Amino acid sequence: MEWRGKRKSNNVDDRRGSQPLAFGGSGGGASLLRFLPVVYRFLGFKGTAILVVCVGGYGLLSGNLGSMLGNAGIQTSQSSRLPNQEVQQTSEEKEQVDFVSVVLADTEQTWTDIFKQQGQVYQEPKLVLFRNSVKSACGMGQAAMGPFYCPGDQQVYIDLSFFDQLKNQFKAPGDFAQAYVIAHEVGHHIQTITGTSTKVRAAKSKVSEIEGNKLSVKQELQADCYAGVWAYHANTQRNMLENGDVEEGLRAATAIGDDTLQKQSQGHVSPDSFTHGSSEQRVKWFKIGIENGDVNLCDTFAND
Repeated sequence: MEWRGKRKSNNVDDRRGSQPLAFGGSGGGASLLRFLPVVYRFLGFKGTAILVVCVGGYGLLSGNLGSMLGNAGIQTSQSSRLPNQEVQQTSEEKEQVDFVSVVLADTEQTWTDIFKQQGQVYQEPKLVLFRNSVKSACGMGQAAMGPFYCPGDQQVYIDLSFFDQLKNQFKAPGDFAQAYVIAHEVGHHIQTITGTSTKVRAAKSKVSEIEGNKLSVKQELQADCYAGVWAYHANTQRNMLENGDVEEGLRAATAIGDDTLQKQSQGHVSPDSFTHGSSEQRVKWFKIGIENGDVNLCDTFAND
């Protein structure tokens, strides 16, 4: 891809130097609450009530009530990263950060233009870089989960180590393969701000697990198509693609198809458990997007 020297996004939140903190404090105080059932068994209701009043009174007078209860349910910080703390990274990682920022910026350009043509304003998502684990509005995210999008905070989350996994484990190397992954997650953002994700969640709540999986597949395939739409405009309007890039993207789509992954992990395929689509389906819808650049052709819910 021809990405160097191009505009970088202002929507990248680098949390690689952070360690997410769980809800609650040290846990020692929280154990007081955990032992209440045991205390009740020996002292009864009256004795337990008297103990709670005494302990609570002491905590209030000493100012340590919060720590005694372990700050249960109170989140004091999103991370343990100190202000202005430098992120330790290799030169390769720094280049990956620049690459991610440029790709995100280009998706912003594409979707801003498309929304403008429809008389709408595009709401740009944030992209969070993290290492190992991260806290999102959708819960704790782990690097093993791979990149993901959280509709609760409208942010894309990526651990850069996934790019190594994409290259070595999934045999899908190349910068455009990485860009496809980013654009796919941005595709889920498009579904969120257009209301598609809400409709899918509502529909899934009314059907069986198997039928719900089919809806999930359609949603993922649409995100693949949206990724293709971005690539079409990145190429035709800004000449970002080079020879072999499309093949890299198709290779990545093939590598992360449900059937391919199931064959590798369990030796057989279970179509009813598909949640992202087969390799053939993912390639098909990515190609529809990249060959036409028309979001109207990405209606996977009306087409198989």
